[in-house]
Parts: sequence; structure tokens; C-alpha cells
Amino acid sequence: MAVSSAARLPGISVFLPSHNEEANVERVARGYLDELPQIADAYEVIVVDDGSVDATGAIADALSHQNSHVKVVHHQQNRGYGGAVISGIRTATQPYVVLADGDGQFDPKEVARLAAYVPEYDVVVGKRIHRADSLMRRINGKAWTMLVRVVLGIGISDIDCGFKLFKRQFLDGMELRAHGAMISTELMARVAGRGAKIKEVGVSHLPRLAGEQSGANFKVIARAFKELFTLYTELRAEHRPRR
Repeated sequence: MAVSSAARLPGISVFLPSHNEEANVERVARGYLDELPQIADAYEVIVVDDGSVDATGAIADALSHQNSHVKVVHHQQNRGYGGAVISGIRTATQPYVVLADGDGQFDPKEVARLAAYVPEYDVVVGKRIHRADSLMRRINGKAWTMLVRVVLGIGISDIDCGFKLFKRQFLDGMELRAHGAMISTELMARVAGRGAKIKEVGVSHLPRLAGEQSGANFKVIARAFKELFTLYTELRAEHRPRR
């Protein structure tokens, strides 16, 4: 979806956390390469290869050699979803930054749907209208969102949606500590703490065409709970009045 010249963004970075996504990475990256020129004057697609043991990194490297708008970050070892998000943010150079999961479950054309709400809003986050996940993942997601709302007071209805747009100024200098699935929650808590004006927008959620999801195992869930309460403690300390 093209936007008018008055509404075009000066520049946008889209980063794709990717772990063992050899069957998806080229298709997903090319989807954003096709779409971003329609909405921004400058653009880049960043593939964060998070310690993949398949051909994800090699495919991304080949694409970067073909197209100067593609960057690739390689983690020699898997750092987890949070580590991939942190690397993507640090690598992004444009004034608007989009987190888009590298599994292809979001439509690149809908970046324009998020971009339509800037500069009025500082952060625009997706809300999956019909989540194309298993029943257990949907139940876990709703329970987690409710817990986050109670513990941190964040009123977003789909906190873990991996499709978010940020004004870069709200990310600069941010120290993120979560290395697992808690990263989305930490991101939103910290941008809210910086006074960001946040808008939630309905987006499509597509079935995964290839590869396997890895976010629902016990180890990942346990780490998310630990990181949530660590974040809660840190935020309370940061906002405690100094004597």
C-alpha cells in the first residue's frame, strides 16, 4: 500500500529476528524489500541470524550481496529472542524502527497500516485480529497479557505481538536486559516510562508456512516469569522517590 508523499517516512529500518528460518528468510525479507519503498524515502531490512544451525545465515548473506538495502547480523550462538531483538535495535539506523518476526506470520504490506499513525503516535503496536496459533499458545498469550497488565500496569491487549513500530528516539540509549520472550514486555514498559504515546492497531496474523515455533516450551516460559519480576523490581526502584 503506497502512501502520499506528505505521509511518507524519511527512513525506516525493519529487523527480522530469525532462528532456523531457512525456509522463510528470503521470502520474508523480499516481502519487506518490495513494500518499504512505497512508504519511506530510505529503508533497510536487517536479518538477525540468531545462532541458526541451518542455512538461514547463508541465505541472508546471499541476499545482502544482491541488495544493498539488506544487512545481516550473525550470532555465533543462540542468544534467544530477546538477544535478537536487542541486536536488531542496535543495528537499525533509520528514524523509524520496525520489529517484525522473521517467521513470515505478518504481512509486509501492513507496515503501512502501522506507519499511518506516525508522527502523531510515537509507538504503534500490532494486535493480532485472528491469531493463527495453536489453542494453547493463544491461551498462554492471553494469560501472559493479563499478568503483565496486573504487574506492570501496561494496558496493551496483545503485548507479545511481534509487529511493532517505534520512533527511534524512544529506543536510543535504552538498556534492555531480557533475553527471552519477555523482551516485548520490557520494550513496552520502558518506552511507556519514557512518555511515548502508544497506539494499538489490528493486524493480520498468517499461518506459519514452514519451520517450527520455539516459544512455548517450559524453559522459555520459566525465564519469562523470572525476567518479568526482575523488571518489576527494577522499575519500582527507578521510580522510588530519592531522599
